[in-house]
Amino acid sequence: MRKLHSRRQREKLGLFLCEGEDLVAAALDAGLQPVETLLDAERPALNERLPHGEEVAPELLAEASTLAHPPRVIAVFRQADLPGGTDAPVGLALWRVGDPGNVGTLIRAADAFGPAFVALSSGSADPTSPKALRASMGALFRVPLAGFEEAPGPRLGLVPKAGKPLPEFALGERATFVLGAEREGLTPEVLRECDEIVSIPTREGAESLNVAVAGAIALYERKRRG
Repeated sequence: MRKLHSRRQREKLGLFLCEGEDLVAAALDAGLQPVETLLDAERPALNERLPHGEEVAPELLAEASTLAHPPRVIAVFRQADLPGGTDAPVGLALWRVGDPGNVGTLIRAADAFGPAFVALSSGSADPTSPKALRASMGALFRVPLAGFEEAPGPRLGLVPKAGKPLPEFALGERATFVLGAEREGLTPEVLRECDEIVSIPTREGAESLNVAVAGAIALYERKRRG
C-alpha cells in the first residue's frame, strides 16, 4: 500500500489506493471489488461490506495512509476496473493538466453535468493519485476515462480570450472541450487540431479562469442547452 503512493508504482502494478469510508463506499457502489483492504481494528468501517478486510492496529493503518488524519479503512483497487471509453456525447480533453486537484475536480464536474468522459494527455496528473481521487469525491468510479488522442470531434479548444463566445456558439449533439494547463494553455499544435476555438466571456481586466472552473462552466453550458 505504501508503494502505491508513487505514480510509478501505480502504473507498474495497475493498482491504486482508496482511503476513507466515503471513497471506498463509492467504489463499492460502482461495482469495483477491492484487491486488499485494511480496517481500523478499534473503529472498523464498512466491515459488513468488506467481509474479507483485515483488521489492523490504527498505527499500522496510519503508516499506509497519505492523510494527515488516518482513515478507518484503506482499500486497493485495480485501475483496469475503472470505466473507460468516449461514448458519452460530451467530454473534456485535458492537455497536460498537471495539478491533481484540478484533474479530480474536472472529473467531478463531468459526473455532475454528464454523462461525460474525460480524456487525458501524457503529462497530465494521474487521476488515481490520492489528491485527484479525493478531489473527484468518488466521481472517478463513474466517469469514463480515455487517452487524449481518443477524444472524438468536434473538438472545441477553450482559450481565455479571442475565441468565439461560448454562449453564442452553436453546440451540436457531440462536443469535446479541449483544455490546457493554466500556465501554458493549449499549444499552437493542439489548437490547429481543434475544429473551433471558443472562449468563456469574462469582465474586462479579469484574469483567466482556473482550468477546473472553465471546464465546469463549459459542461454546464452544454447541459443547460439540453
